[in-house]
Amino acid sequence: MGIPAGAVADYVDRALDSMSGIVRGLGDEAANRRPDLPGANSPFAILRHCLGVMDYWGGEVIAGRAVQRDRDAEFRASGRTADLIAAAEAARAAFRADLAGADLAAPPLGTHPTADRGSLEMASQGHALLHVLEEVCQHLGQLEITRDLLSASGQPPS
Repeated sequence: MGIPAGAVADYVDRALDSMSGIVRGLGDEAANRRPDLPGANSPFAILRHCLGVMDYWGGEVIAGRAVQRDRDAEFRASGRTADLIAAAEAARAAFRADLAGADLAAPPLGTHPTADRGSLEMASQGHALLHVLEEVCQHLGQLEITRDLLSASGQPPS
């Protein structure tokens, strides 16, 4: 299709802007609350996870930069929304820097511990980039539903 990496990053940015806006709108207390459902994640944790996705797949898999990631900790994350929004802005810049040298048709420069070279996400740097877009967009939807569940629980966002 000939779509440049920056164009895909624009869509990632749009989803990141939406997620940051939701977390900002919820405020510290509500953003750290989990809906009363088994295995539910807080809005804070959902956004933190997306930042981990961007860092790992953009840095490690696409750019070949060593990334230390604790995926499980992303889902336990909590804290101040202002700090998370600042982290999102830093992640946006790092993601774009990781994509600066990307060759979307080339094999990924890094590896993934559970995805082999035959998996769709590892077919090329472009496939890995699309995986980031896939993850961020699906988690935006999860975050929107989570916000709605928290609002409907009788504990409106602050």
